[in-house]
Amino acid sequence: MINNKKYLECTQAKFIRSRLRRILFLKAALIFGLLIVVARLIQIQIIKSSDFKEFARKQYEAKIPLPANRGNIYDRNGNILASNTMFIDLAVDATAISKEDGLKLANLLSKVFNKPVQSYLKILNSEKQFEYLERTVSPEYRKYFEAEKIHGFIIINQPKRLYHYGTVGGQLLGGTNIDNLGLSGIELFANQYLRGVNGYMILQRDGYGRARASIDYPRVEPENGKNLYLTIDLAYQSIAEEELKRGLEKAKADAGILVMLKPATGEVLAIAQCPSFNPNDFSIEDISNQKIRAVTDMFEPGSVFKLVTASAALEHHLVKPEQKFNAENGRYNVNIGGRKFRLITDTKPHDFLTFQEAMEQSSNIVMAKVSDLVGVDRFYTRARDFGFGVQTMIDLPGEVKGKLKKPNEWSGTTLNTIAYGYEVGTTPIQITAAYGAVANKGILMKPYVIRKIANEHGEIIQESKPLEIRRSISEETAKKLSEFFKGVVLRGTAKTTIIDGICIAGKTGTSRLMIDGKYMQEKFLASFVGYFPAEKPQVVCLVMVDNPRVGGYTGGTAAAPIFREIVNRIRMTKSIFSNGNNGVMAANHTTNKSVVVPDVANLQLSIALKLLESQNLTADPIGTGKIVLTQEPLPGDSVMAGSKIKLIFEKKPEISEGYHLIPNVVGLPLRRAINRLTKEGFESVIYGSGTVISQSPDAGQVASQKTVVSIICSDNKLVGKMQ
Repeated sequence: MINNKKYLECTQAKFIRSRLRRILFLKAALIFGLLIVVARLIQIQIIKSSDFKEFARKQYEAKIPLPANRGNIYDRNGNILASNTMFIDLAVDATAISKEDGLKLANLLSKVFNKPVQSYLKILNSEKQFEYLERTVSPEYRKYFEAEKIHGFIIINQPKRLYHYGTVGGQLLGGTNIDNLGLSGIELFANQYLRGVNGYMILQRDGYGRARASIDYPRVEPENGKNLYLTIDLAYQSIAEEELKRGLEKAKADAGILVMLKPATGEVLAIAQCPSFNPNDFSIEDISNQKIRAVTDMFEPGSVFKLVTASAALEHHLVKPEQKFNAENGRYNVNIGGRKFRLITDTKPHDFLTFQEAMEQSSNIVMAKVSDLVGVDRFYTRARDFGFGVQTMIDLPGEVKGKLKKPNEWSGTTLNTIAYGYEVGTTPIQITAAYGAVANKGILMKPYVIRKIANEHGEIIQESKPLEIRRSISEETAKKLSEFFKGVVLRGTAKTTIIDGICIAGKTGTSRLMIDGKYMQEKFLASFVGYFPAEKPQVVCLVMVDNPRVGGYTGGTAAAPIFREIVNRIRMTKSIFSNGNNGVMAANHTTNKSVVVPDVANLQLSIALKLLESQNLTADPIGTGKIVLTQEPLPGDSVMAGSKIKLIFEKKPEISEGYHLIPNVVGLPLRRAINRLTKEGFESVIYGSGTVISQSPDAGQVASQKTVVSIICSDNKLVGKMQ
């Protein structure tokens, strides 16, 4: 009994201890679980509180971007070059749209845009809060979706860049991507000013998952971009591109570059390039064609670099214009050490030439001999003073500094070779600016394109002023060089630029093209750079033609004629010789006051219409053709806003060889009338002086080139207006 009792007591004690252990374990487990819960609560409520709040907020809020309008771009006269048009983006909040609505929307999108349904379902099933379905869609598509009222489907207004003149100024203006950010040209360089700052709005979902705007949530309005006013003149940009393209087609050339600026200020009036580029179709354009070659590409300039050789010799009084040199009948062997000789040749053989005649005839041999008198250090210093070997700091992207070796890098042939434009790399903008310095009495100006930056209220944020870089040469040397360059046109290699009634100074250049480190025997770069009127230069212009194949390969045969045609057209327009309008001409739209009639002669119809529209004037086209021949009322006349301007077009019917269309010269000054008739091959007999009030035969008739056109003039401007 005793043993049984002890056994029971022992068993009972074991049971109690086991039970206590289980209770303790359970308590420990409960406490441990409680600690885990507390730790998790601490993690949720304190440590990661902000993260979970953000997660919860995203479930009932949606942040929708409000894109800013990109700033407009205007030319020097206030003509709009680039602006914005409104498109729409289609987006979805995939967390708020039902499967039924998603399938319905995917089918509708597939039908409208002719894309597979699955491509849209993939986006709709992504469970992302904001995802684009289609971007930059024409606003006319809005009607297909607004009636559906699909919850979670979002339509956003999206500005898209619009370039009003297509290829005119294409590379210069550049383009933007789908997010309206600048990718090239002015759009890239000034992107920080043009792009603005996007805003946003917060939408809150209700119990049915519908996104609605709430006054309790912030809305940040977008800050629109700044407006840019360029130094570019739309009319002359257009003329430059047309004539460059026409000249390249005639010469069967590969490409061409043109730079035009005002020498006294450095303002760039036009930068043309061919092949052209249309920023409205940015995605389909060749990427290599988007750069502005006038600043991004360097070339061995050839004889236009003789500017440096001549200026160094004149500036240091080493050579006089009348000093004679032996031109060696076109072949000159130069000893470069020991028994080694180097042959320098001229295009045409000459025996003796004065220094001025050597410039006019572009003698490499004489320039090489002059460089020996100048020496390495003086030559290098003069080249740097003209800005070669350094960036001009023009406000365009991608500018290179060119290549001008330091004197300690020059070989035994460099001095003679660089004297006529080889072993040196220059950009078109550097060459134009250097000749602009000669035209500006020896002072080198910084070239610039952006004239001013203003906000949407017209308040000026930043304004560019003409900036003198340095005096490159003395005024006396500049005057002598101008005489040299006038001789180049009148008696030398650029006689193809001669225009009656206007004095032009300039220099031709021809250089062999180097490809893969080797000079091509049959490929050349032809160039001409000049300024006019030579007595008081208003414009300096460079024309470069890449690999001309027909009609001659030299600067005088391939590039100079393009220059001449440009001058012929732009000298008929007065605005290039004025400071331009700092404001926007479109301001005249809001007034009934008189406005000044712009000069639209010799322009394309589209350009002429835009210029008239900018002055709140309308056009009354007369005749057929693409180029405006003349206009009524005349440029400079004052008319009431809203008036119609008659535009007489240049007809070009099929006519026999030796016959031309008689142009309309009524209303033109006498000199311009004579030049116009002479250009078309007609002789003229003049009665009176002043403005042409009538002509015979009448304009538009087909006549032989031997026909004499009688023009009657009057000094009385009122009579001219009454005719």
